[in-house]
Amino acid sequence: MTTLATAPDRDTLYQPLSHIMRRDIWEQSYAADVEAILRLKKERNAIILAHNYQTPEIFHGVADVKGDSLALARAAQGVDADIIVMAGVHFMAETVKLLNPDKTVLIPDPLAGCSLAEGITVENILALKRDNPGVPVVTYVNSSAAVKAVTDICCTSGNARKVVQSLGVPRVIMIPDEFLARNIEQETGVEMITWPAHCEVHERFTPQEIRQYRRIHPGVTVITHPECPPEVVEAADFSGSTAHMIDYIDAARPEKVLLVTECSMSDNLSVLYPQTEFVRPCNLCPHMKRITLANIRSALETGQTAVTIPANLQQKARQSVERMLAI
Repeated sequence: MTTLATAPDRDTLYQPLSHIMRRDIWEQSYAADVEAILRLKKERNAIILAHNYQTPEIFHGVADVKGDSLALARAAQGVDADIIVMAGVHFMAETVKLLNPDKTVLIPDPLAGCSLAEGITVENILALKRDNPGVPVVTYVNSSAAVKAVTDICCTSGNARKVVQSLGVPRVIMIPDEFLARNIEQETGVEMITWPAHCEVHERFTPQEIRQYRRIHPGVTVITHPECPPEVVEAADFSGSTAHMIDYIDAARPEKVLLVTECSMSDNLSVLYPQTEFVRPCNLCPHMKRITLANIRSALETGQTAVTIPANLQQKARQSVERMLAI
């Protein structure tokens, strides 16, 4: 068992957050939970996977693996732990469970959902397949296990282009994110049959908003997520998944960046790239924000809430994820 004597001291734990959070706020609101979580992880042989949209005290304070949906799915394949806590939304926890059926996967708040995952049903996909016989179905990983089970292959925003091109066909049913599908259609020339579901964070951005930011911040580099409307992506300097955003900033080292995505991403990257000024168009994901240090700690203490997937869905849903990871 780890004791506080052998755990990192509070100066060490606070250091990554020192330039974006006051010490007294960290001490009062977060320090005790961080220390408890680090102790519980060792006691329970647990690890925490955290999406890039998690808040800094989670992302920099307790996460073992950080990344976009694709990185977290890849990491989940080789996890050496008894318990996996997903600091993200429910479809991410389901994906981890599909790849680790014999491990305990915990979601700290089972109501942490996703407008995309909730925007399409199995019945919707079956109807699309009936109307378009023989056309392969590419399903964004932001979807339920039930939807994945009636899909040919999954994709993430980071590998959607590669997945679509790997099929070698002129037409694809790409669901549920209409904007991601349209943006990949522009990149690949493959005709997309789409579904009208959108990310409630990214659909709110507009080209007019980007033009306004450019006027206020001359020389700003605009980076968008491909879940944004195509006209917003077209107005940007670069578009890519959250992992591709990090790669771009790491290579280009721009002086000032507008990240057109969930706003915790800018908070987290400002720790990693203090030389870059991040302009924050602050659209928060209400689902990601349901995950907190307090409920991560509670999940490790109580084992709640464990993710389960009906046996009749497991194999087919897992296959669609594994086909993606094999590309």
